[in-house]
Amino acid sequence: MGVVLCALVVSVAQVSAAGGMDNAIVVRAARAFWSGGSPYADQRFFYFPSAMVAAAPQVLVPPAVLRVLVPAVMTGLLVAGWACALRLHGVPWRSRFAVLGLVGLAVGFAPFGHLVRLGNWTATAAAALPLALLLMSRGRWGAAGAVLGAAVALKPLLAPMVLLFVFARRWRGLGLMLLVPVVASGGSALLMRDPAEFFTRTLPSLLSGHEDFVRLYEASLGAVLPRLGVPQPVASAVAVGAAGVGLWCAYGRWRRGDGGPLRLTETACLLMLSVFLVSRPSFDHYLVAVLPLLLASAALPGSVARSPWFWLALVPQVPGFTWPYLELPTRRAFKDAMTLCVLALTLAWHRPPAEELAPAAPAHSPPESPSQSHPRGLRPFDPAKGAAPPGPSGSGAAPLDPRV
Repeated sequence: MGVVLCALVVSVAQVSAAGGMDNAIVVRAARAFWSGGSPYADQRFFYFPSAMVAAAPQVLVPPAVLRVLVPAVMTGLLVAGWACALRLHGVPWRSRFAVLGLVGLAVGFAPFGHLVRLGNWTATAAAALPLALLLMSRGRWGAAGAVLGAAVALKPLLAPMVLLFVFARRWRGLGLMLLVPVVASGGSALLMRDPAEFFTRTLPSLLSGHEDFVRLYEASLGAVLPRLGVPQPVASAVAVGAAGVGLWCAYGRWRRGDGGPLRLTETACLLMLSVFLVSRPSFDHYLVAVLPLLLASAALPGSVARSPWFWLALVPQVPGFTWPYLELPTRRAFKDAMTLCVLALTLAWHRPPAEELAPAAPAHSPPESPSQSHPRGLRPFDPAKGAAPPGPSGSGAAPLDPRV
């Protein structure tokens, strides 16, 4: 496993500059900020001001170091996300499933390598989402909100997770998720010459889509359907409708399950995939934020990852698998859209396992007789009542319970 990941880092360092094309965009914005210019002069910089401040230390790092450091950090974040996903579903880190799963992601899932090569900050979301769900499973919703808020401050990819807090009625976690990026971005905006440019330049670009070159790589329905001849208004309506249905199914998945990890994982992933159907942009490496969670859930019975449709959705992302008429780089978006749609449909159609739907045991069940609750008439030691250590009933070693 270590050899595969190190080979990926070295290969990226040999061909990329400044740690990857996407990371270079953020570094240029930080360099423009240091020189007194506007980071939003670059139309491809569509992050919050806090991301620009977070990237500022890279300006001081030599480019030769960034070429190795950035892919190493990106790979480390993806490994951390995989480790949190394993812990969420109770899978040991040193198990064969953990090792082979990580190797499969690095070798057999093309968006994994694309993200590392680009140096895209989606890696922060890929690490933050499993960590946040792990904290939620342990009842620490406030800490989960802070983690998700910090990830949104770097890149607003996980913004749909506010709905998960609404579903669970965890208002403190929701408040922290909103407060952290607001404070971070607000404080960073005060350091800029013209912070309003985020609203006058970047936000309109996000709402209307990017330049024509970038649209060729977008996998959302609103970008793919027009390339197939569908009018843009119709494509946008279809994308919004599909996203709305997906969000409704996510709410239904939350209501149909218990508080276990499958409920958290499948609801969160369905929320993210539904938004990817309509968001602009929506690239293939966004899938890295949800796929490790779904893959790690295969260890649990009833998981959607045990469905054949889940694996069918991943076929277009297998490196080296050729598709007729789709091998041009600008046509890859059709394969990405297929994966996105099939994954979303599979999750929306999936039903939780029977044990999640079983009714909970009554809070106050009638007491059982000693012979039913304890074999051979043994009674447990109750320190609060001052009872004697357990012993056979009637032997004098332990007094009889007067309630029996």
